[in-house]
Amino acid sequence: MPEDYKTGFKYFLGAKIDLSRKPLIPRPETEYWVSLALKEIKGRENPECLDLFSGSGCVGLAVLKNIEEAFCDFGEKEDSFLEQIEINLEINGIAKEKYNIIKTDVFSNIGKQYDFILANPPYVALSRIGEVGEDVREYEPSAALFGGEDGLDLIKEFLSRAKEFLKARGVVFMEFDEEQKEEIKHFLGNNYSRADFFQDQFNKYRFLRLEK
Repeated sequence: MPEDYKTGFKYFLGAKIDLSRKPLIPRPETEYWVSLALKEIKGRENPECLDLFSGSGCVGLAVLKNIEEAFCDFGEKEDSFLEQIEINLEINGIAKEKYNIIKTDVFSNIGKQYDFILANPPYVALSRIGEVGEDVREYEPSAALFGGEDGLDLIKEFLSRAKEFLKARGVVFMEFDEEQKEEIKHFLGNNYSRADFFQDQFNKYRFLRLEK
């Protein structure tokens, strides 16, 4: 069993993340890009954010813990992880008027637009399952890891619709696997006014930033 599950929690950008419902364990690569996103979110007045594919809620919690004037919706489809998000919001003392928790399959129950959408979709390719550590395969939620044969099933669904849910000047941050960069770039085409790809702290292309 992963050590973080044994410990029962993990810290993520100042938020304590309970892992009792066994969500995906927050990764340092995710913490890296979220820390950069926070710098931009802080520059927006009363920013409204969506943490989609939320899992433990670590991304949205980082927003709410670090930006007092922010509001965040948490979008997640698994009932146990919806409970996990609620647990983590309570642990971190987040006021109820600062968030909503929405049961949604990608955008199925999302009904508003946001300044920022932060997404860590399942993106591991089933064709590369042999490269995933045995402890990860055995203990962490497969639905939060695997995104179809090439890992792009949910990424493509997300990217094809995300623009609809952005306000003017709205921004998307999304995590992906380095080997998917060119396919994602091709899929995006000219659908967004700007698309930039960034490396993580390990010099691997890990996340993108899109402007409406």
